[in-house]
Amino acid sequence: MDNMTDVTAAVDQIDLSTNPILLKLSSTSIPHHTYPHTLSMTADELITNVPLPADSNETHTKNLFFKDKKHGLFLVCACTDAEVNTKELGKMLKLEGKVNLRLADEKVLMEKLGVKKGCVGPLAIMNNADKDVTLVLDEGLMSKAKVHSHPLRNDASTAVVPSDLLKFITECGVEPTMIAFGKKGDAAPLLAGKVPSSRPDGDKSSSKPKLPPKDKNAPKAANQNKKQTKKGETQLALKWKKEENFAMWYTDVIVLSEMISYYDISGCYILRPWSYKIWELIQDWFNIQIRKLDVENSYFPMFVSKDRLEKEKDHVEGFAPEVAWVTKSGEGDLAAPIAVRPTSETIMYPAFADWIRSHRDLPLKLNQWSNVVRWEFKDPTPFLRTREFLWQEGHTAHASFEDANVMVRQALDLYRRVYEELLAVPVVPGYKTEKEKFAGGHSTTTVEAYVPVAGRAIQGATSHHLGQNFGKMFDINYQDEKGESQIVWQTSWGLTTRTIGVMVMVHGDDTGLVLPPKIAPLQAVIVPIVSKKHPLENFSEYCGGIIKSLQDKDIRCKLDDRSIYNPGWKYAHWEQKGVPIRIEVGPRDLENKQVRLVVRFNGEKIDVGVDDLADTIAKKLDEVQQGMFAKALQFRDDHLVKVTEWKDFVPNLELHNLVLTPWCGGEHQDWEEWVKNKS
Repeated sequence: MDNMTDVTAAVDQIDLSTNPILLKLSSTSIPHHTYPHTLSMTADELITNVPLPADSNETHTKNLFFKDKKHGLFLVCACTDAEVNTKELGKMLKLEGKVNLRLADEKVLMEKLGVKKGCVGPLAIMNNADKDVTLVLDEGLMSKAKVHSHPLRNDASTAVVPSDLLKFITECGVEPTMIAFGKKGDAAPLLAGKVPSSRPDGDKSSSKPKLPPKDKNAPKAANQNKKQTKKGETQLALKWKKEENFAMWYTDVIVLSEMISYYDISGCYILRPWSYKIWELIQDWFNIQIRKLDVENSYFPMFVSKDRLEKEKDHVEGFAPEVAWVTKSGEGDLAAPIAVRPTSETIMYPAFADWIRSHRDLPLKLNQWSNVVRWEFKDPTPFLRTREFLWQEGHTAHASFEDANVMVRQALDLYRRVYEELLAVPVVPGYKTEKEKFAGGHSTTTVEAYVPVAGRAIQGATSHHLGQNFGKMFDINYQDEKGESQIVWQTSWGLTTRTIGVMVMVHGDDTGLVLPPKIAPLQAVIVPIVSKKHPLENFSEYCGGIIKSLQDKDIRCKLDDRSIYNPGWKYAHWEQKGVPIRIEVGPRDLENKQVRLVVRFNGEKIDVGVDDLADTIAKKLDEVQQGMFAKALQFRDDHLVKVTEWKDFVPNLELHNLVLTPWCGGEHQDWEEWVKNKS
């Protein structure tokens, strides 16, 4: 947390080495960040003393410990801007009979949670050995990037992501109750209401929270927050619209859909399982394709010596500003600095020189999946522009220019297929200019995608013809059929996790992710509509049969049987994560031996019998994949224009169009610079 420096500067360092909360977090391998700060007794003091970045979507917690003679003890933990009304809280908790919630005194707080007044937080539930305290969590906490809570003392806070907070609570043997609190100033609190026994056909007056009688003379503005009082609100909604603030919308989507978590080193990010699974699916497909081209996987070290890195002058000049150097080991300096790979040509090619002796050793085709570090840049953006990223890089050596050129085109076509066949993103293949080609190479080909709203192209992947330059530098020679010494022709080509960011920008909407089925971590999720009359046990066998039938068709699926969330919350959650198909199962569906399918891409809803379900879903997934590509292609083509006169160039760029123009060739770099300066 960058802005904590000032807050903690005046606070003496405190010993947290024996703090039971932190020991528990560490023992359960839950990532967390704990920092000291000015002693703060209340949530209001925390907001003042320990301000969080305005654009971080993080929150402290407001914590209230209630006691009711009839209903017991309740620890309520909410966002600091939540409105907690004790009169309405009983209704939200569905407490029957007389309800008299009062703040418990410090004696009870110490006895049950082992903390003093002002030190309580959701993490304190660990100390409730008797399991007689009901933990109530604000659903709004689940939409935050991080939740900051006291670790049993109010001169420090511990930050965790919401999913890890739930994991910690579960590890403590506690099942929290989730409540959607309204915000301060809302017209009325958000009531949870009863869970419907089946899908509602429409809003019913009996299912709506009771509102005060309407004043006929009141101005219309009095109802401006009416939307916020609807039943089923989850507070999972994105804070930004794609058309209104594209950059903030993008950040909102990747954080709330649980793809990315932020790290304490700028430009470095945590790829959470939801995004990493997408990368794994791309890897699985790509590995199959490159094996057909006789490309083998390998792995080379991530470090490169200064001598090797600087051996090719143009190459090192192209990467020099981005190279990260290791200069120390413990307290001592290294004899010579070692670079962390910005790319692997200078790491791999000395080995090529050792392995290649004869024309019989060619072609040599290797690929590796690895991470890369490129340090010097501004304005990092997850997936798109990061200091460390994941990629595959292919490196090949050939006996002729033509053979190498075939490899370049084959790799580029694989990248086109990744975008178009897997990610449903249309791309334009082409060449980079002399100024933009790979440093030290002969030529660079690229596939470029179009980003809606931003109205700009983005580089999707590149495939380079390296010529013989690196072969000369690293003495990669071989004897041809005539016994004469020759220099190899080489290629290198790479695809990164940028693919995920491009997909998000192209397909995402104001609800969240929209995932193409071929790379969706889950292609279908089953949500049973449970209630007191129809508990989860009633659905178990039925849903289990559905899961098996889908898995037999290799459809990635899951049953969402979490009891702490109602169906409406689950609908919003999985829509935000972009799951292509939601399968709703209600009591009527059990009777009729059917389910309802809801398609994320277009909102289509269809009722399907379970006997035909697996085949229907498999067909529907194919339709969605094709539909997403067709929609993106149409949008791209609507913004693709050919321009032959300069007077039309800038106006079309300002209309957020992709512009195709005649090109006078790489030898005219002065015209390239002129166009950049003028546009």
